[in-house]
Amino acid sequence: MPTRVEPPVLLSRLMMFVFASALVVLGVLGVTLWQMFPLNRPQVFFLTTQVKPDMEVRLYSMPPDEKYIEAYKTSFIKEYVKARNEITNKTSEMRRKWANSQDGVVNMWSTPDVYNGFTKTAMWNALMYSDAIIDMTCTVEFPPRPVTARRKDGLTYTVNFNYLCTNSNGQTSRKEYTIIVELEKEDNKVIEWSDRLNNPLGIHVKRYEIETGDGDPLNFE
Repeated sequence: MPTRVEPPVLLSRLMMFVFASALVVLGVLGVTLWQMFPLNRPQVFFLTTQVKPDMEVRLYSMPPDEKYIEAYKTSFIKEYVKARNEITNKTSEMRRKWANSQDGVVNMWSTPDVYNGFTKTAMWNALMYSDAIIDMTCTVEFPPRPVTARRKDGLTYTVNFNYLCTNSNGQTSRKEYTIIVELEKEDNKVIEWSDRLNNPLGIHVKRYEIETGDGDPLNFE
C-alpha cells in the first residue's frame, strides 16, 4: 500500500487563516454593497455641482430645530465678541480681521451702523490708519454661561466676559464687561456664497452696547 504524503501542519493552518480572512472580507463587502444599493434613504448635504442626468434629487423643506439654532446664536455672539476685542501683535492678521471688506469678519457679522461705531474706537484707528506698533495682547475669557437671553424675542442677549491685556513689560490688567448684543436676522434671506461657511444663517449684530465696564475695551487711555 503506497505511503500517503500529508501537507505540513503549518501550511495547512496558514491556508485556513487565509480562507477565513477572505470570508470575512467578502462578508464586509457584501454588507457594504447591501447598504449602498439601492440608496433610498434621505441624505443631507450641500449640493455644489451640477446633477448628473441619471441622478434623482429630491429637495425637502426641513425647518431647523430651535434648540440648535439657539446654540448657534450663542456661539456666534461669543465669536463676534472675540473677533471684535481680542488683540495680537500680528498686525497683518489684525488688519484683515478688522477690515471693511468681505474678509473682515467683524464687518461681515455687523450691520453698517454697528461697524461704523467700531471704526471710531481708538484701537481700530491706531491699527488701521497709523504705523503704530501694537506692543500688547488682549484676550477675551468667558465665565460659565456668558450669554443669556435679555428678552424673549430670541434676538437680544446679555454677554459677560473678562478682558485681560498684557503689555510688553509683562504687566497685566483685567476688566470685567457686560455688553448688550442684539441680532438681526431676515426671514428668507439669500445667503451670499462667500458667507456660506462664516455666516450660514445670515445673522448680523445690529446693536452692541457697553452696559458695564467703563467704556469700550478698545478705547484705551
